[in-house]
Amino acid sequence: MPKPYPKEFRDDVVRVARNREPGVHLKQIAADFGISESCLTNWMKTADVEDGVKPGTTSAESAENRELRKRLRLLEQENEVLRRAAAYLSQANLPGK
Repeated sequence: MPKPYPKEFRDDVVRVARNREPGVHLKQIAADFGISESCLTNWMKTADVEDGVKPGTTSAESAENRELRKRLRLLEQENEVLRRAAAYLSQANLPGK
């Protein structure tokens, strides 16, 4: 997998594409920067979501969701350990053992 372009580069290309003169196509801008037109289109869609122009999940929200899912998984594992320990201890404390 190729190394991703730096964020500053992506931001600059998107800025140029957004401020292009009438009649200048994205294909030309992409070629000038040495990227594919589909790559530029994806960067512009992502930038629109990040800037709140279009609805969608921002990278900050995605990172937060990832962290929350990790925390949930950990809490579920801890809960399972406690449930098993409680079941074991209740069995171990029965009279007659």
